[in-house]
Amino acid sequence: MRFTDKWQDYRLLDCSGGEKLESWGKYVLVRPDPQVIWKSPRDDVRWRRCDARYFRSDKGGGNWQVYRKLPPVWQVSYGDLTFNIKTMGFKHTGLFPEQAVNWDFLRSVIRAQGGRKVSVLNLFAYTGGATVACLKEGASVVHVDASKGMVQWAKENAKASGVDGGDVRWIVDDCMKFVEREIRRGHFYDIIILDPPSYGRGPKGEVWRLEDSIYDFMQLCCQLLSKQSLMVLLNSYTTGLSASVMQYILADLVQPKFGGVVTADEIGLPVERSGGILPCGATAVWMREQWT
Repeated sequence: MRFTDKWQDYRLLDCSGGEKLESWGKYVLVRPDPQVIWKSPRDDVRWRRCDARYFRSDKGGGNWQVYRKLPPVWQVSYGDLTFNIKTMGFKHTGLFPEQAVNWDFLRSVIRAQGGRKVSVLNLFAYTGGATVACLKEGASVVHVDASKGMVQWAKENAKASGVDGGDVRWIVDDCMKFVEREIRRGHFYDIIILDPPSYGRGPKGEVWRLEDSIYDFMQLCCQLLSKQSLMVLLNSYTTGLSASVMQYILADLVQPKFGGVVTADEIGLPVERSGGILPCGATAVWMREQWT
């Protein structure tokens, strides 16, 4: 499992009984997590003194119970990256801290190119964690997400991180249709990042179901890889799409055309109380060359 221990403004304090106890800067939140099936003792007093807790509803969705006043938006930093955080629907805060291990990976690959301008396509790009990381290394980034609100949030994160003046295009669009147009335009990218949702809808109601769509979509994305392509990074939070399944997809589609190496693994977060690692998702990576 891959993870980072470099977070300071975010800490996974404990996890038990289907919930996570987290510190986001100055604020402590409790959020549900279906992976947490163990029921270890909740000795940490912050379980009972948290600032807010998200409760799921039996009818779907849920709501935040706020015990101490939270600001509408606050910031957390990871190294030289700064992100805007807020409590929002479906337990989210606008950031997936386990993705920091992938931000570091992306930055190291871009940095290793010795100043060559690297072009990056970030699809299903959400609030721009990977976009901001790549911009920090001087890459050219096209950031695509179907939600206008998420793209605006990503712009604010870029500003908070001091890269709003970077070489970036912000696109509100259905990712499938955008990729199809980029193929017709003859555009190519050195790095493609995909973090597709399990289920979603585009701006005009386009339906996305990951298991039904990801293979065909990856076939299209392969047509956008440049002759100097470096990397494809495919994330999944879908239970039925394991790291091994994604590895197989990249090995079947990308490797025959470009060679290189395909790897895949779970990504996670260190748990302070237990010293263990909480699995949080999976990432498959195609690389032009073996990376150590």
